[in-house]
Amino acid sequence: MDKKEVGVARIETVNIPDKMFFKIRDVSMIVSVKPHVLRYWESEFPSLSPNKNRNGQRMYTRKDVKMAIDIKNLLHVERYSIAGARQKLKKRRGSAEPVTPMDAIKEAREDLADLLESLKVAL
Repeated sequence: MDKKEVGVARIETVNIPDKMFFKIRDVSMIVSVKPHVLRYWESEFPSLSPNKNRNGQRMYTRKDVKMAIDIKNLLHVERYSIAGARQKLKKRRGSAEPVTPMDAIKEAREDLADLLESLKVAL
């Protein structure tokens, strides 16, 4: 077992419930971090930016949950600093893998759902 894997298991294989939106409490349970940690990550990682509903509650998308899992892996398993993890995520976005048509449709649906939620919040 690598030194990096001692004590903290990789969580990339976590089953994310089949929902469109998640409250901060749900995400904290899925990712196994406290809600204040998620709020802090939002301030440090621009790629983690949930919308807020009319009541001001954060509404995370599946994409946001996956990003939180990636951030936790980078910080807690691979032991990157905040700045290092931010650079790693930025680098990943720059060298994105080719997208299959089904992935493109799924991503478009997520983006449309995010847009719809933003519109609901704005109204």
